Amino acid sequence: MLGEVIEMGSFDFILAILALIIVAGAMVYTYKIGRQADTQATTQDSSISEKVQDHHVLRNPVFLAYLVAAVLILLYIVYVALRTN
Repeated sequence: MLGEVIEMGSFDFILAILALIIVAGAMVYTYKIGRQADTQATTQDSSISEKVQDHHVLRNPVFLAYLVAAVLILLYIVYVALRTN
């Protein structure tokens, strides 16, 4: 077992690259939001735009992250299911 070499297929490599891009983008976005929160002078919240008020679930980055993760997991499950048959 220790001497086994695990080979990554091209699909696995693409998924790994995609995951790294998503993580890097999320880190940059989080850093920018954190810097923006530090530089705000007032303690009052700003007004929320009408688009966000109308679609509060769709505009929430946490829900979007869950949605993207669920879609990617389902795609991977379908891929593995089709590949093993």
